[in-house]
Amino acid sequence: MESVILILGLLVVAFMALGVYVTVKVVGAARRGVDRTITQARRTVEDTTLRAKSYGQLGVGGELAQLRLSLRTSMRATQEALRAGAVEDASLSESLGLFDRLSVYGRELDAELKALEREPDKATVTSRLPGLKERTAQITRSADALRWAARDRARRFADDELSALNAQIDVEAGALRHWTTAPGPAQPMAGQEPGQGPVPADDWGGEPDAPEAITARDPRQSTTYPWQKTGRPETSN
Repeated sequence: MESVILILGLLVVAFMALGVYVTVKVVGAARRGVDRTITQARRTVEDTTLRAKSYGQLGVGGELAQLRLSLRTSMRATQEALRAGAVEDASLSESLGLFDRLSVYGRELDAELKALEREPDKATVTSRLPGLKERTAQITRSADALRWAARDRARRFADDELSALNAQIDVEAGALRHWTTAPGPAQPMAGQEPGQGPVPADDWGGEPDAPEAITARDPRQSTTYPWQKTGRPETSN
């Protein structure tokens, strides 16, 4: 009796632990989903604000907003392209590693540009704009190079697979049309003398008076029985 109570107690404890584990996992997944949604919404709002500033604001503020928007757009597009490609192409893992290192410099530059947007000394910011533009161009060029290389690689694989598929289809189509490539001259059919035109299609319809076989019997394969008479040879007088 004590052993049964002990087993039941262990089962209760196990089910409770399992319930706690499942609850923690569900809560964690829900929290990650909420955080992801909040991050996406914040990113969308910030990008919209930067786009509005880059088009509607003149001077240093508009130029800084344009630099940030260009940097963030290029980095995000490259990240999405590499992550999507790495699912099917494991060789892109090294490219992802390089992009992660590039992202460190990109985040530092974005934070610096964001801080300069609130800088009251516009003259100093203006003097630093050429260097900021050059750094932004360097990072975006590298990100664009990785992104287009990954896309070209994926398109190359797709083209190779399509070419191989087309070749297989051509072979299969040729096999299905095997009668069009049969070598040698056409053999005369049953009841057709050499040089005679083709038999009309109506004669092949399976009517009662139609020939029993389409292919003529080979005389060399005919069987001679003992009770058959041998034809006399013709004599000339």
